[in-house]
Amino acid sequence: MAQFTEEQLAQLKEVLQQRYLQLREEVRDELESSGDQHYADLAGSVADPGDASVADMLVDVDANLVDRQVNEIREVEAALKRLAELDYGDCIDCGGEIGFERLMAYPTAQRCVRCQEVHEKTYMHENKPTL
Repeated sequence: MAQFTEEQLAQLKEVLQQRYLQLREEVRDELESSGDQHYADLAGSVADPGDASVADMLVDVDANLVDRQVNEIREVEAALKRLAELDYGDCIDCGGEIGFERLMAYPTAQRCVRCQEVHEKTYMHENKPTL
């Protein structure tokens, strides 16, 4: 594991735990509010194609938001597991130390800044839809 002081490890653990609780609250709130807005309510009782497409879009946006939050919860859980197993703060590509400042800004980081830049340049076009 990267060389952090006990105080730094406690700070990182606290940041991760707070983010986990915040994400759980966001997911719960989003699911509660989406339960209040049914598709028929969004589209209206006499749906025309425009109303239906807007309702579809709103449902998709809500689902994507929850999906993003759940994925981030998984990242936080994985970071907490790495922390408990003393494998936290090591870059998964080069094995070097990620750095305390980077982890405070992005506590689920798995790569050092240099390796993250290479990763983003290498895979930057993978998730972009094309015609």
